[in-house]
Amino acid sequence: MILYISGGACGYGNLFTNGYGVDTVALSSTLFNNGYACGTCFQIKCAQSKACYPNVAFTTVTATNLCPPNWAKPSNNGGWCNPPRVHFDMSKPAFMKIANWKAGIIPVVYRRVPCGKKGGLRFTLQGNGYWLLAYVMNVGGGGDVSGMWVKGSKTGWIKMSHNWGASYQAFSSLVGQSLSFRITSYSTKETITAWNVAPSNWRFGLTYNANVNFR
Repeated sequence: MILYISGGACGYGNLFTNGYGVDTVALSSTLFNNGYACGTCFQIKCAQSKACYPNVAFTTVTATNLCPPNWAKPSNNGGWCNPPRVHFDMSKPAFMKIANWKAGIIPVVYRRVPCGKKGGLRFTLQGNGYWLLAYVMNVGGGGDVSGMWVKGSKTGWIKMSHNWGASYQAFSSLVGQSLSFRITSYSTKETITAWNVAPSNWRFGLTYNANVNFR
């Protein structure tokens, strides 16, 4: 159990300012799916343990990080995130909603659920004059992203390649152009377009909000 506040393999940065809060989880690599599970939401319930809190149905968490394998440990004693094991390394606040945190490891039951996100999509832009790296955050619906495109005010749609986690990249010169984005959900296959997200004077290192989101 770790309190995840910032950083993480999904690249969400500060989880408070970017809409994820403290009810987060790091997924074992089997669930993480090379980053395509970033942003997905789960209901998790403690099961068959004396540490479980009675009369607590479940807690809802968002995947924001990877729990890496520990090959020096067996998967039933320390190497909890080793493939092919399914494991949730929950933040302490989320864990404490369903069980006594001193238990450390508990059996759970879980299910995927839609992500209810307020506000629109958020895009943090990195890179340089010839390379754009965009982190997409606060994704509703399935919470995940399988494909992303960018359009400058002087270009057509450019397909971006998956970098890692929730980041996508385009090797194009887009500085000085207003930017629009199109994203597709990994789980629901729905595609939405966010027009004119970043103005022509956008800057690297800043986050820009769109007024659309998956439902």
